[in-house]
Amino acid sequence: MSLEALERRIGHAFARPELLTHALTHRSSAGGAGSNERLEFLGDRVLGLCIAEWLTERYPNESEGGLSKRLSSLVSRETLVPVAEALGLPAALKLPKAERRSGVSASHNVLADAMEALLGAIYLDAGLEAARALIRREWAGVMERTTAPPVPVKTRLQEHTLGRGAGLPVYELLSTTGPAHAPVFVVRVRAMGREAEGMGDTKRAAESAAAEAWLAAL
Repeated sequence: MSLEALERRIGHAFARPELLTHALTHRSSAGGAGSNERLEFLGDRVLGLCIAEWLTERYPNESEGGLSKRLSSLVSRETLVPVAEALGLPAALKLPKAERRSGVSASHNVLADAMEALLGAIYLDAGLEAARALIRREWAGVMERTTAPPVPVKTRLQEHTLGRGAGLPVYELLSTTGPAHAPVFVVRVRAMGREAEGMGDTKRAAESAAAEAWLAAL
């Protein structure tokens, strides 16, 4: 995807197009200071602020705890990745050919980071209102689908075991394989005399998958 096509898709023409290029540059193409990591850092905060602002408007009577659960879900990798894919970021990322062939552009970590970097770039180019407009448009579907505050699967498993006097689940990292840019973690969870395993591209994701598998077997 060309930068012009991406600008049309996101609804923002950059006054400083170098910011967009920077946001799409993975560290494998640039190294350290030339990559999108600093924009990712900024975009993460922009996203958090805009979502927090939106939630307080939408749920004026909800407790801080409920708002925090909603916020955590809406800024999570699981939400960021589909948005990045819908915008066409996998095809727009700046990657060496070898890295693209190896599947880096499909890595959930890479796509989530690029989405945050894009928000950081829009904020620097045109301010908070421009970033807010993109977020409210692209996150609207997720916001509409959410009724009760979501409960993370690890929390659900913990509540299940504690509610039965069985103590906390125990997670164990079994293996880490794959290249540095696309690792695969395998985790086992033990609880109430039963075990389940999960796989993910971060340890946290693998733990969640293991908890999901444990609960699904009930």
